[in-house]
Amino acid sequence: MKKTNNSRLSRRTFLGTSTAAMGGLMLGTQGSFAAPAILKHFRKPSSLIDGVQIGVITYSYRSMPDQSAEATLQYVLDSGINAIELMGDPAESFAGKPESPVDRRAMWGLIRKERNNELTDNEATELKEMQAARDMYNKEVAMWREKVDYNKFKQLKKLYDASGVSIYGFKPSAFGKDNTDAEINYGFKAAKALGASHVTLEHPSDDAHTQKLGEMAAKHKVYVAYHGHTQETPTFWDTALEQSKWNAMNIDIGHYVAAGNTDALGIIEAKNDRILSMHMKDRQTPENGQANLPWGQGDTPLKEILALMRDNKYDFPATVELEYEIPEGSDAVKEVAKCLDYCRQALTM
Repeated sequence: MKKTNNSRLSRRTFLGTSTAAMGGLMLGTQGSFAAPAILKHFRKPSSLIDGVQIGVITYSYRSMPDQSAEATLQYVLDSGINAIELMGDPAESFAGKPESPVDRRAMWGLIRKERNNELTDNEATELKEMQAARDMYNKEVAMWREKVDYNKFKQLKKLYDASGVSIYGFKPSAFGKDNTDAEINYGFKAAKALGASHVTLEHPSDDAHTQKLGEMAAKHKVYVAYHGHTQETPTFWDTALEQSKWNAMNIDIGHYVAAGNTDALGIIEAKNDRILSMHMKDRQTPENGQANLPWGQGDTPLKEILALMRDNKYDFPATVELEYEIPEGSDAVKEVAKCLDYCRQALTM
């Protein structure tokens, strides 16, 4: 199976400028992209450690104030990461998608509480209202996707490329059962323009839909990697994997442990040729409460997993997904950097 695409990527303030003449170091106009930031990242980050590619899903930065593609790039750079699974919003906003009326961060927070059976009645009502507004907005987005200029995604790839950040996965909300075939085709085309080897989505728990996505993926030559939560089991992905070689796994090893599965290393060894990216987080087992904790404090064998990847030369990325509570005085960028440092220590000890 084709593995991750590590082609180098670029930077934003250089678009539409004489980048060749300036060697890619023209100063940006916004404060966060002015000279000090450029000089700081003149030496591009590397999170490829002893053969193991550490990445991050940009969902990890959802608590940060600016969710633009440009700000997201800066967060990635400041975390020391050089490869990412890119959420749809930053990329699509860059390409001109209409602005959402829904506070996505607030909705994600409520969705997480719903998954954990923690929603109050008032919050449940609020979530339903948000979801209704989101559904109306999604119809507007579907119309926009029909006319999108894919050159904008190519520009975004160049933007990230110049800073040394590659996009191996892309996760827009375009592959669900409620999305049209036109939207699904759009998602594959956008992923290809971004240089991603695969798109990621929550497993739909619908065999007909995974069959359909696998067939459509084959036409675009872009893999579909299915993500799971605590419904993950050793056989969770089997039907989709059997349906098409273009169906693959975006396993979340923290959720896998929290689901009560006892052999995290075993599924990685057994399925490594079908894993295109793996989410990393430290969760507890059901017996210990299933909490999402700072790395090293939970029950997920992160160090052993990283060593397994290193020793067996698995080339799919280990993707930091920041979901534990951010300590007071810190922020998502600092916490992702801590996770990266944890990986570095585990792989070089």
